[in-house]
Amino acid sequence: MRKNVFFLLLLIAGLYYPSTAQDVTIDSSEIVKLTLDKVVEMAIMQSPSMRYYQNRNVNYFWRWKNFKANFRPMLSVSGDLPNYQVANQPITQPDGSIEFKQISQLRTTTRLALTQIIPQSGTTLYGASSLYRVQDFNKNTIEWSGSPFYIGFVQPLFAYNWWKWARKTEPLIYEESQKRFIEDVERVSLSAAIRFFTYLRYQTNYNLAASNLKNSIDNLKIAEVKRRLGQISENDFSRIQLSVLNAKKALNNSEMSLKNADFELKSYIGMNQDTKIELIIPLNMPLFHIDPDKALEETLENRKEGPEFQRRLIEADRDLTRAKRNTGLRTTLSGSYGTSQNSDYFGGVYKDTEKQQMLKLSLNIPILDWGKSASAVKLAESRRDLVLYGVEREKLDFEREVIVQVERFNLLKDQLETAREADKVAENGYKIALKRFQNGEISITDLNISLSERESAKRDYIASIESYWRSYYNLRILTLYDFVFNQKIFYTNPSLVTTK
Repeated sequence: MRKNVFFLLLLIAGLYYPSTAQDVTIDSSEIVKLTLDKVVEMAIMQSPSMRYYQNRNVNYFWRWKNFKANFRPMLSVSGDLPNYQVANQPITQPDGSIEFKQISQLRTTTRLALTQIIPQSGTTLYGASSLYRVQDFNKNTIEWSGSPFYIGFVQPLFAYNWWKWARKTEPLIYEESQKRFIEDVERVSLSAAIRFFTYLRYQTNYNLAASNLKNSIDNLKIAEVKRRLGQISENDFSRIQLSVLNAKKALNNSEMSLKNADFELKSYIGMNQDTKIELIIPLNMPLFHIDPDKALEETLENRKEGPEFQRRLIEADRDLTRAKRNTGLRTTLSGSYGTSQNSDYFGGVYKDTEKQQMLKLSLNIPILDWGKSASAVKLAESRRDLVLYGVEREKLDFEREVIVQVERFNLLKDQLETAREADKVAENGYKIALKRFQNGEISITDLNISLSERESAKRDYIASIESYWRSYYNLRILTLYDFVFNQKIFYTNPSLVTTK
């Protein structure tokens, strides 16, 4: 009998409020449904952050190419073409006196040289050919001079060898850049996931608010009929009216938050702002257990911190060596051997050439520098010790972070299962409470308690899903390893596809 009365009340309420439910109807036409994987894929393909990381990776690629080119032979041409002078200059006479005379000359010099660096010793080897032409307009004469061929070397002694140390650090810098790029892509994935779940959180709040408003309006219809029949008190009727107003307020607030999250997500993944979207809750979580030792092994092998720590230690030794070499005896040994000749016509330079040879030792010996050299070495030693301690501490902290993240990820599986069951129980409990309230079996206070439990359980469930996925992407960033397919993560920079 009570059930029949309940349906009668609903029918009567529908006659009084024929169009109220339209207030919360959502137009679902032309809505693009997006999964988490799709959002991450769009972020990697279209995100402005991704374009920045690609360009930075290109910059390091060309730095590496430029560095390697330094060790290849270089052919160059240099000279003055032309060098015209009209001026009064001091001219030394045969007796040693100086006279100022006006000169009017056109001088032309060219030099063709092939240079090669020997990085192990810092030696510069070269082979060259030079030509010198002087045209004197006052005497109306032309003279030629040149060295058809000569070879030589420049060898610093007891000096800091930049090439030697650069060959140790530059490959590590390039390796860092390659691993950093993979890490950057994974960070874009994490950022996209964070924005995805922010939107999903507000989408869930909006759907809950819309459902609550619809149910509150239905309750108000029933309460209005009961009021006319004298089956409800004014106090309970006022509470039901208040629940409708609160539901409308909650719907408006959630709609504003959803619009902000909508703009943020679309901007990040490069999607048209006019496109209507709906996010699908990512329930296909890859639930698995991660071995901490395996994660740590992949981290040390794949992350940029490995070559970075090694590079910083090498740079500390490099800086100490540079301080020692730059504060002591500095010498440069240079020499050359070749042929030379001068003539009043061009072809004469290459006829009956004479030997040309040179050997020179340059010295620079600091005698008194008021302790500058010693303090520079002590400063370099102190900085080297600081780097050693810093690298050791950072390495331990980094390894600890990996272990903590793995343990956290392994624990999230149980939390996720618990949150899922709690959401089901709270949802069923609310449906039962709603029917019992509409049948007059419980008060509006009991219904609100059930409603609060339902919303809390739903939000906790979404939060547990978000925590799991964020932990999943964080582990990918920390290890650069895909534990689902058991393989290292690798990405190709599309900006470099046509340059390599």
